[in-house]
Amino acid sequence: MTTDPWGRVDDDGTVYVRTSEGERVVGSWQAGAPEEALAFFQRKYDALLTEVELLEKRLATTDLSAAQALSSVQKLRTSVTDANAVGDLESLSARLDTLTERAEQRKVEQKQAQEQARGEARDIKERIVVEAERVAEETTHWKTGGERMRQLIEEWKAAPRADRPTEQALWKRMSTARNAFSKRRKAYFAGLDEQREHVRSDKEKIVAEAETLADSTDWGPTAGRYRDLMQQWKSTGRADRATEDALWERFKGAQDRFFQARNSVFAERDAELRVNAEAKEKLLEEANQELLSLSDPREARARLRDFQERWEEAGMAPRDSRERLEGAFRTIEDSVRKAEEKEWERTNPEARARAEATVNQLRNSIADLEGKLEKARTAGNDRKVREAEDALTARRSWLAEAQKALEEMS
Repeated sequence: MTTDPWGRVDDDGTVYVRTSEGERVVGSWQAGAPEEALAFFQRKYDALLTEVELLEKRLATTDLSAAQALSSVQKLRTSVTDANAVGDLESLSARLDTLTERAEQRKVEQKQAQEQARGEARDIKERIVVEAERVAEETTHWKTGGERMRQLIEEWKAAPRADRPTEQALWKRMSTARNAFSKRRKAYFAGLDEQREHVRSDKEKIVAEAETLADSTDWGPTAGRYRDLMQQWKSTGRADRATEDALWERFKGAQDRFFQARNSVFAERDAELRVNAEAKEKLLEEANQELLSLSDPREARARLRDFQERWEEAGMAPRDSRERLEGAFRTIEDSVRKAEEKEWERTNPEARARAEATVNQLRNSIADLEGKLEKARTAGNDRKVREAEDALTARRSWLAEAQKALEEMS
């Protein structure tokens, strides 16, 4: 009989392995020496030992999942328990027990990590959804809003996954926000198209009227109507760009045709009116020299009437000099009128009587104050002396002005 610390081979070739519970038959050997039998079954043990060591290394140095580790341990445990091998099988079982404990611990750690990752994924996707809902509800800048919504969809796809119920609930909100944004944008542009159609219709009417006025020779009213049409054009709003540009070209073309024709006619008319302007320039020079040099306002008024008749007979001046010439002639008329008013005030009997009364009243007041001043001096009343002197100074100043005004009326 051949023996080993962990097994033996009986004389009949039966091979045993020793365990704490006693011996167990693991096989028989008839083909050779008993030593070869032990070596053969020891190699089977070594193979199991190698598998256990590899599993220990994988669990210690790789990110082997707990489930895979437990599955591998279970398979090895079955192999070790029923192993037809010679060796310390119980130590292998003990090492597998340790591996089971490590795998269970990893299972707990992996579950915690998974829950944390899902929580972080939920937070990330919750933020994405909230942003998408804000864009869907508030954005009116459709281009940037559409770009932002597309970016959020890509961020969603790139984000880690949360647990399935949370993922489904958040995606439902995300999808709802995207659809709401698309509906709002579609409704806006539909309304904008309708609005632009109204604008196009209104501007078509403006252009049609402008084109009917293009050949009008009723210069003043037509020019005013074109100004009104321009204000209507500005206040109507904008159609789409192509329509807006086309209608504007028609409107501007009609307007330019009218004003070019009017300017041409006015230019010819102004050329004819240059002679009138020259005549009025001479009348201004003559009136300034003659009327403003006359000392008798009545004579100036009579001569002014003659100048006014000659001014009207001279005719209309060109537009570029009309306002200047008319303003200069009005200045001459105002000067003659003011001279007449001043002469009337000077010779008005009622005004002269009032001026004489004022002079006499001031003289009497001064005489009375002089008497009071003399009495105050005699009495030695300094306060009344100062009061009388101040009053006399004021009255004498007023009297000088009143006498001057009276002399001018003489």
